[in-house]
Amino acid sequence: MLKIDIHTHIIPEHMPDWTKKFGYGGFVHLDHHQHCRARMMVGDHFFREIEDNCWSAEKRMKECDAHGVHVQVLSTIPVMFSYWAKPEDCLALSQFLNDHIAEIVQRYPKRFIGLGTIPLQSPELAVKELERCMKIGLRGIQIGSHVLNDWNLGSTALFPIYEAAQELKASIFVHPWNMMGQEHMPRYWLPWLVGMPAETARAICSMIFGGVFEKLPDLKVAFAHGGGSFPATIGRIEHGFLTRPDLVAIHNNVNPREYLGKFYVDTLVHDPTVLDYIVKLMGAGRVAMGSDYPFPLGELVPGSLVDSMPYDAAQKEKLLSGTALDWLGMDKKFFV
Repeated sequence: MLKIDIHTHIIPEHMPDWTKKFGYGGFVHLDHHQHCRARMMVGDHFFREIEDNCWSAEKRMKECDAHGVHVQVLSTIPVMFSYWAKPEDCLALSQFLNDHIAEIVQRYPKRFIGLGTIPLQSPELAVKELERCMKIGLRGIQIGSHVLNDWNLGSTALFPIYEAAQELKASIFVHPWNMMGQEHMPRYWLPWLVGMPAETARAICSMIFGGVFEKLPDLKVAFAHGGGSFPATIGRIEHGFLTRPDLVAIHNNVNPREYLGKFYVDTLVHDPTVLDYIVKLMGAGRVAMGSDYPFPLGELVPGSLVDSMPYDAAQKEKLLSGTALDWLGMDKKFFV
């Protein structure tokens, strides 16, 4: 059965010295301190240790073969978004990352699908880079759960990007980043364990209440980590909408529950009961396999949770590849 992993991250092995190039700091660079290993550094601050499966297409394919994964959807590591940077600098960085992903897709078109990154802090530049992404063979974009200049994803400032994505039939993958409240929970890895699910719920609610899905019904948006805390709190969200419409239904008076099944989520929930709940809540046709490869908080054997479920073959096929193909607007025949 074909397996497509919609949630994987990649970074170029070698990058320019962005700090030297742009004249200010805060950008990521790699310290290749060991063979096949590197430290991701933000200035002098250690961010994460990575291995060569984070940049080598060949290593990824070898591991995918061992895991039974046929296709990976590639997107950058969210720390690379750089929405805080000057828009023109973020554009240059985005173009470098996007060209890298496009080159891998061109080399191995049956093994990889690419999503670009865009300077979300400048909608005008973002639209231009989105258009370029589609021209160089990418299928859409990955964006963060908010923009640092106080824009949530329901902001009217971002609508030109969504409108362009709908017109271009570009898929959008929303990934949490720069987690809210992280400065107040520095211990126990809480930004990743608590902040990330909340960030994804923030993104979904912002798009619903901002009217994004209402005004652009053909927009194809997928959210990471099973939709974060949104599925578990839809009852509370709906209740707030019904009891305090003066606070909630400011820009969209449609019940948020009506949008279940109007967007996609991945399967990265680490729990069979939660996966079954999401499948029942949204339908298998809106849930796609995603692993967060190659990071340890992801599913270590991609697709293993779906494989373990007592679903029939048709339902498993949707979860493992059919839903991904629908979100991406692609045909299974291309890969088999």
